[in-house]
Amino acid sequence: MLRNKKWLKVLSIPLIASLLLMGCSGNDTATQPSENTPKTDTENVAKDPGKPATWIANRKVKGLVFMGTDDYTKDMNAEIKAKLKELTGIDLEVEIMVADHSIDGLIAGLASNDLPDFITFYLDNSGRPEMPVILKAARENMFTDLTPLMKGTKVYSKYLEDGYLPLDTKNGVMFRPEFNGSTYFAHMNIGRQGGYVTRKYAGGPYIRKDIAEALNVDPRTINTTEKLYELAKKIKAGNFKDKNSKDVVPIGPSYWGGREVGVLFNDLEWGKDDQRIMKDKAGNILHESQTEFALKKVEYVQKLLKEKLLHPEFFTIDESRATEGALNETWGIIANAHNYQDFNRDMHYLPLGPIDFVDRPYQMQVDYKSGYSGWAIPTTTKNPEDIMKLADFLASRDGKLLWQYGLEGRDYTLDTKGNPLVKKEVLDLKQSNPEEAKKLGFAGVANSWGELLGGTDIDRMADFGEMEYGDAVAPEVNAGALKIADYWGWDEKHKNANVVDGYTPLSFIGELEQGTELKTAFKNYDDSLIRAYYAKSMDEAKKILDSASKQLEATGLQQFMELLKQKDADPKTHLKF
Repeated sequence: MLRNKKWLKVLSIPLIASLLLMGCSGNDTATQPSENTPKTDTENVAKDPGKPATWIANRKVKGLVFMGTDDYTKDMNAEIKAKLKELTGIDLEVEIMVADHSIDGLIAGLASNDLPDFITFYLDNSGRPEMPVILKAARENMFTDLTPLMKGTKVYSKYLEDGYLPLDTKNGVMFRPEFNGSTYFAHMNIGRQGGYVTRKYAGGPYIRKDIAEALNVDPRTINTTEKLYELAKKIKAGNFKDKNSKDVVPIGPSYWGGREVGVLFNDLEWGKDDQRIMKDKAGNILHESQTEFALKKVEYVQKLLKEKLLHPEFFTIDESRATEGALNETWGIIANAHNYQDFNRDMHYLPLGPIDFVDRPYQMQVDYKSGYSGWAIPTTTKNPEDIMKLADFLASRDGKLLWQYGLEGRDYTLDTKGNPLVKKEVLDLKQSNPEEAKKLGFAGVANSWGELLGGTDIDRMADFGEMEYGDAVAPEVNAGALKIADYWGWDEKHKNANVVDGYTPLSFIGELEQGTELKTAFKNYDDSLIRAYYAKSMDEAKKILDSASKQLEATGLQQFMELLKQKDADPKTHLKF
């Protein structure tokens, strides 16, 4: 699911992590699977004709969320909560750990050694900063082994099947060789089928349609940064105005605020801008600092800034001002947006490009499967099998119907195939008063409590007959987004997409003796790159980058590249770039 994620800005784990986790209980030996999985007297209660087949146990379950309030809410609708209780016997309560950075909350929560029945956290891959934190906790016996609990479940037992999980989820996150078949956290958001996509997503730079038409430019032909530069000059010369009759800025920031935007500078970008690591045509794995592209990109950005073609706060502007500029049509080109945003349902901004890659023409890349977020059951939890059963119910079609669509009769009806038809009044409320609609308490109206444990084995079309919530009764809601996707050529791009399965390069930095220092050096390099963009001259910019590069080399960059080469050569640890 695509959202505005604050975790995109999460920094590397602070040194305090290791200090706080010193307080974790246990030892450094991984817990082995139990020969005798604990049972409860409610295990076979589903056979009782007086209880529904989905019944688990009559108990309260508490969860603690180490994720931002932008993504999840602790508020559950009373009727939804009562329905869950009726179906499963579970009285669910969810709390969110509030912290400036979610990882700081996770570190503090684990160090407190006072955890509820389950916890959830960000974890899109094993290279996330959260991974070493939860891994240390698992090694210190803080989490319950989930492997025996998954056996016999309807959905989560798929995690035990060969080929179901992507490579990183299986070997890097869950079933790590060191655990000998045990797993201590569940990775979420796994697609049922390989290569599955949840929506026709067209992300990247967008240009005002009226400007493109006035300049007689087809935005899809702008596939290099040189063409982008020439277009920006034409926009400036055109003296276009925004909604407030102010001068248009040729290239504005990302819709979500100041940041690096790799999709705008693809043919100057060495690898993804959150990794900056890629393999060259000769098979060498290099960091951007080891190539000529860092200086080329700095030179290009400085040229845009000097000629007033790029917003002066492109890399630093706050989100509210960046979004306001997009809504006011102040940006001739929005550096990064996507086709499902409400402000552009009428297609007054059109996708531009995409810009070709640094070493080849653009090609869509799709993960075989990808994970997002994770959960674990502390060893202090009584009857942990109840938590697994709850997660399995929420991941089933019946469970997803509850937490994604709400209550039958109140929020939707069923068609002849048993698929949900969202009520018009719910869609109208969502459109007119999103906060009030959210109180109805399900994911379709942006209340995703059930996703914490149940958001996996995803195939919305197979389960509910629609890709997006409400498509079956209101196809016009996403009609604009789909028109943009068609304009961008999504179907053809997806047909020819490169499907990849593997690890992100930074997943292995923890294996390097100087890994912590190198992480700091990577962060310094990123910061130095921004400073170089704003340097007074290219000579000054070069000095800034040279200093950052020397720090990288001194903290083991070349050793890390050699390690990545070894990992990439092994099919079990193959890299994706």
